[in-house]
Amino acid sequence: MIKILLLCVGGAFGTVSRSLLSTMILKSAGSDFPYGTMIVNLLGCFIVGVLANLSEVKYCLTPNLKLLLIVGFLGAFTTFSAFILETADLMKEGETSRAFLNVFISLIVGFFVLRLGVLFGKNI
Repeated sequence: MIKILLLCVGGAFGTVSRSLLSTMILKSAGSDFPYGTMIVNLLGCFIVGVLANLSEVKYCLTPNLKLLLIVGFLGAFTTFSAFILETADLMKEGETSRAFLNVFISLIVGFFVLRLGVLFGKNI
């Protein structure tokens, strides 16, 4: 039960943080480019890198703290950071072709699947 609570708390703070930061960036940078999403994604990648290092190298993150911060907070803040971490893990394990396949499918195929969803949505 504590794990679910940690996920909920982390997720709530991650979602609110993403919304506030994206809105702040949108107001200051304008809406001609998705700066808010881009900065949130890059910041999430940086934070997940720091936290992954702290948990793997420094061993100062407990499993519950990892659940709260990495899965809960960052998972809600940006799923892009989870995607990048999982791809980096594949690279670290020597699975370079699988890492590039993950990038290709997630980005390129994901874009086409989104377009299919848009077309489907127009026809229902």
